[in-house]
Amino acid sequence: MRFRPEQHVRRQRDFRNLREKGRRFECGGFAFWYYKRPDDDSSEIPAPVVRVGVVASYAAVGNAVARARAKRRLREIFRQHQQLVPPGHDILLVARRSINKTDFPVIGQKFADACRRAFQKQPTETKP
Repeated sequence: MRFRPEQHVRRQRDFRNLREKGRRFECGGFAFWYYKRPDDDSSEIPAPVVRVGVVASYAAVGNAVARARAKRRLREIFRQHQQLVPPGHDILLVARRSINKTDFPVIGQKFADACRRAFQKQPTETKP
């Protein structure tokens, strides 16, 4: 499945919402943040679109070549596994130093595990 332009988190306020209102999982080579956009959001982004933002800082990853590689790897992982994220969510993937040293299938497995932990249905308790 393609990674379309409307699937990019671009605005600073959207990144801020992810960090302030979202939840986070540490996944070794990256941090996984997620946030459900409100249904009454007045933005032009349709609710069923899953969006992703990828961040790789100099301090966390290294020089420009390492940062570009880290971001390419994380975008590709999202592209391959985007069906695991329910519609209407924003995802933020923050690269860590070990992302470029970790095997690609391992990163994919960590992303899939984070999606399962974040989006699995919680069992509802039934009262007798």
